[in-house]
Amino acid sequence: MYNDLILKNVSNRIHLEPDEEAYFLTLLHPFTIRRKQLHLHRGEVCRHSTFVLSGCLRGYTIDSNGLEHILNFAPPDWWIADMYSLVTQQPGYLNIDALEDTQVLLLSKADQEKLYIRIPQFERYFRILTEKSLVSYHRRTLHNLSLSAQERYLAFCQSYPSLINTIAQKYIASYIGVTPEFLSKMRRDMLNQTR
Repeated sequence: MYNDLILKNVSNRIHLEPDEEAYFLTLLHPFTIRRKQLHLHRGEVCRHSTFVLSGCLRGYTIDSNGLEHILNFAPPDWWIADMYSLVTQQPGYLNIDALEDTQVLLLSKADQEKLYIRIPQFERYFRILTEKSLVSYHRRTLHNLSLSAQERYLAFCQSYPSLINTIAQKYIASYIGVTPEFLSKMRRDMLNQTR
């Protein structure tokens, strides 16, 4: 079943022959990340791209006042990594942890390089993922600079529809840059406006 999810994700972008699929699967390592367990800690070198099979991961930073700022979520069928650290192999800036028990597949940077050599189409696959990630971060930066809290919340709902009612409100608040209390009031006001 899990193989089906990752292979469907890949087949949405490139076509693989059965022997190529089999080779790709040999490079993926199943792993369980328990709820609240850190998968990557700021200052560590990111050595894997992580594909989420079930559960949910989040990437975040902590500022000098101890406040968390969530940059992204990875629900099922999403990849996550500290891209700066993965590409440069330098210590990273992100913490990545699990919001619930999460099943993942790990692809090491070294195995990803092997994949590019043996199945060059994977360069296209990961280029597409990287471009989408770059566009997403760019859009998120622009949203944070120019949109109201309500507009940022609606953008969150569009980006992560499966998470609206499944993750704690404090995580959504952190992602859009407001307090949980403000988010709760804003959601109530939005609900009242639609009545």
